[in-house]
Amino acid sequence: MTNKRTASMIRVDQAGEYGATRIYAGQLAVMGDRHPMAREIAHMAEQEERHRKFFDAMVARRGVRPTALQPVWNVAGFALGAVTAAMGPRAAMACTAAVETEIDRHYRDQLDELADSDPELSTAVADFRAEELEHKEKALASGAEQAPGYPLLSLAIRAGCRAAIALSKRI
Repeated sequence: MTNKRTASMIRVDQAGEYGATRIYAGQLAVMGDRHPMAREIAHMAEQEERHRKFFDAMVARRGVRPTALQPVWNVAGFALGAVTAAMGPRAAMACTAAVETEIDRHYRDQLDELADSDPELSTAVADFRAEELEHKEKALASGAEQAPGYPLLSLAIRAGCRAAIALSKRI
């Protein structure tokens, strides 16, 4: 059994990785394989799927209650991905950059709090954080900051991520 604080971390991480898979699914549903960025998005989606599967297994193994908001993250993630992809490849990359900025902060805070208390979780979070930072760097290199309305788009997505993290901790 996992303590309450660690269970909350695992619940949020599983929900976040699930949401990420849905964002990329929405982007790929709109972009298909028509754009050169589709291959990069598909690669990022594969990594997010691997992260999600890890946390799904950890939820089951440690008896952690998943978030009750998973149906919301299913729809919201897909919609966010589809809308940003419909705005264009740079907006899709702006979405990735914004999400990964918040995930980096979230994972960094978790690593600080965990220290050496849960090596399995700490190792996974550190590894996944490194991949999330790669996603952010690729998004920025692909023109995320040149997306129409980038400052507002980024601000809105980042605020949504922070709200999703806060809600998934409790619900």
